[in-house]
Amino acid sequence: MPAEQQLAGVSDLFIVAAVLLYLAAMIGFALELAFGRSSAESPAVRARQPVGAGSPGGPVDAAAEPGGGPVAVEPPNWAPKAGWMAMAFGWLGWTANLFAIVTRGLAVDRWPWGNMYEFVVAICFAAVTAFLGTQLRQNVRFLGAFVMVTAALGLGFAVKVLYTAAGPVVPALNSYWVAIHVTAAILASGLFVMAGVSGILYLIRGDGQSRLPSRADLERVAHRAIVFAFPVWTFAVIAGALWADKAWGRYWGWDPKEVWAFITWVAYAAYLHARVTAGWRGRAATIVQLVAFGCLLFNLVGVNMFISGLHSYSGL
Repeated sequence: MPAEQQLAGVSDLFIVAAVLLYLAAMIGFALELAFGRSSAESPAVRARQPVGAGSPGGPVDAAAEPGGGPVAVEPPNWAPKAGWMAMAFGWLGWTANLFAIVTRGLAVDRWPWGNMYEFVVAICFAAVTAFLGTQLRQNVRFLGAFVMVTAALGLGFAVKVLYTAAGPVVPALNSYWVAIHVTAAILASGLFVMAGVSGILYLIRGDGQSRLPSRADLERVAHRAIVFAFPVWTFAVIAGALWADKAWGRYWGWDPKEVWAFITWVAYAAYLHARVTAGWRGRAATIVQLVAFGCLLFNLVGVNMFISGLHSYSGL
């Protein structure tokens, strides 16, 4: 068997390992979220409670102290350990995902995002990178279960539906612009995915007590991710126009991929504009950013699967 085919097989095995590790991380994060201390049970909140009062949002023992209120049940001591184990599995899955991309690139001797399979694998890697990188600066482990299951499902979708055997690409993709335009699109998309997950959790959280953080915290995470991602996506759109001029002799040709990339840019620009100028916050702003997220998903996957055009080289 040629070395290239062996490397492609190794890449496929790393994808399987990444899926399993992401699922293990998801389980650990879910256990911590379900049985650990909720966001409402911070030390400051607990300090303000009267003796014997149950912690807000936390489980309450049916028994009561003599002359007092119900006693809050402390979370099991293994819950934080499940969270730390989940982080370890998340980093291991991230490493496996990275090795899958590197070995795929070595197998095809090019940048490994020349078709939809490779592109989705890279976006899953970017989404997990965004989550792990954010976790290094602030505690966002509450997103872990949801980001990990999104990455695992994305990789599963890539393997089952989008898989393309390792091989050469069409001439238009055999360019250094792949390293510029597509890489920028992947990085921005990973951040947009994390923002989208935060937005979905914002809508389903409800106004009552919850194991999830406050809606303000979820909105803050989403907004910061979009603030970082939007200029990167802007650069990707501009770089795509420059690449189109080099490949096809024009900057803009109303190709479906170009149109939806611009629609996505307009939608995220509308979200940022609404927050800055109109002061939109909360549910209204979240709905706008989720509409933009839907445009992004259709641009990344739907256009290539359902609409023909100059970008119809998904390998499907």
